[in-house]
Amino acid sequence: MHIVIAASECTPYVKTGGLGDVIGSLPREIAKLGHQVTVYLPYYRQVQQKVKDAPLAISSLTIPFNGYNRFAGIVDGGLRDGVQYYFVANGEMFDRESLYATPSGDYSDNWERFALFSRAVIEAAKQLGVPKVFHVHDWQASMVPVYLRTIYGNDPLLHNAGTVLTIHNVAYQGAFPADTTERLLLPPEIFTMDRVEQFGSFNYLKGGIVYADKITTVSNRYAEEIQTPEFGNYLDGMLREKRSKLIGILNGVDYDKWDPAVDGNIAAHYTAENLAGKADCRRDLLHAFGASHVAEDVAVLGVMSRFATQKGFDLLAAIAEQLMQRPVILTVLGTGEAYYENLLRGLHERYPEKFAVRVMYDEALAHKVEAGADISLMPSKYEPCGLTHIYSLKYGTVPVVRATGGLDDTVEEWNAAAGTGNGFKFERYDAGEFVGAIDRALAAFRDKEQWHRLMRNGMASDFSWTKPVREYAKVYEEVAQMRS
Repeated sequence: MHIVIAASECTPYVKTGGLGDVIGSLPREIAKLGHQVTVYLPYYRQVQQKVKDAPLAISSLTIPFNGYNRFAGIVDGGLRDGVQYYFVANGEMFDRESLYATPSGDYSDNWERFALFSRAVIEAAKQLGVPKVFHVHDWQASMVPVYLRTIYGNDPLLHNAGTVLTIHNVAYQGAFPADTTERLLLPPEIFTMDRVEQFGSFNYLKGGIVYADKITTVSNRYAEEIQTPEFGNYLDGMLREKRSKLIGILNGVDYDKWDPAVDGNIAAHYTAENLAGKADCRRDLLHAFGASHVAEDVAVLGVMSRFATQKGFDLLAAIAEQLMQRPVILTVLGTGEAYYENLLRGLHERYPEKFAVRVMYDEALAHKVEAGADISLMPSKYEPCGLTHIYSLKYGTVPVVRATGGLDDTVEEWNAAAGTGNGFKFERYDAGEFVGAIDRALAAFRDKEQWHRLMRNGMASDFSWTKPVREYAKVYEEVAQMRS
């Protein structure tokens, strides 16, 4: 079966978050099952720097808008791990400093940029190969199913092509002015509350939800959560209406890159059978963060995240003073909202021996945090799936997480009496509950025999793509049958 995947990010070409990691791995895994897989991405400036002198597969596509045309080329990125990559090129739309926004806010023409991308994917597929299924990701590619069931509804080449939409984070929806309907030459009757209209705006993600044949999201718990007002970001009603076609499929991780037995970024390799290298990685991490003379009974807490309220940094700020009274040192890596960047720098200045902070993202240092920390903290307000804590499990770095989304699906509370579980969870989004979970982890940390059992439980967890990719293949088969 031929599958076309359309997304706005993909490692190793371009990434701002977990979407890039997923699109960097999932197509390869689908191809391993014997499917033909094609990936379309925007030809951003960041991609151009990595894909140089690539030939054009299509020299020019005409993409009509109301009163004018834009033109796009399709750059042939070649085969990589059995997957064909194409890039939608338009210098005015994609040759920019950032993907979606400047420090002052989103690009005002994002409606046009990602409508062009979506329609160019369809037009390119008509020449380069129409798939059985278009698998699109997040709002940036959600116009593919909208276009297919409206403007292209009578196109005989596309009639049997099915669509799957994966929602990685329902908080990001792509909401634009009402006249977007006219600007995109779409039929005016779709601008209604039961289709693409949301609070007077044209909502790209809502359109994808309405028009896609199947909807997936990135964990079972998140699939349930987004149907509630607390987590649905005002799309919960539509998602409840479409629940018969909604399924949660947990993201897999790439153990070729994230495994302490083979990781080239860490100071020493180690396995569940031989944990000796973990101590070397801990010393290397502390050295990288400028910390020294840290006693063995002091727990290293690792935080590797985008600095945002969604990630629970308001809870971390609320308990910072309490943590300073405990036998811990924090190593914090990431970037994000200016408020939290400044707050974390301030904590480092006040507690330089206890709060080590690097306001940056560095891939090698991220691996060092995973390998060198004893405990990882992920107190997210909500978390569709989360990958960091899954990496932590593989590295024997015990996660402390809030029981939400994929965090709840993958972390089992440690039971010392039974020797079961792989981490610690707290239910309510509450600073006191967060501290309580950390204290339970610190109590286990003091008993090394217990702690090593807990570490090994996590390292034995299998969150590879083996199971998820077969679930996706099943969804593709169902959609293909629906459209045959």
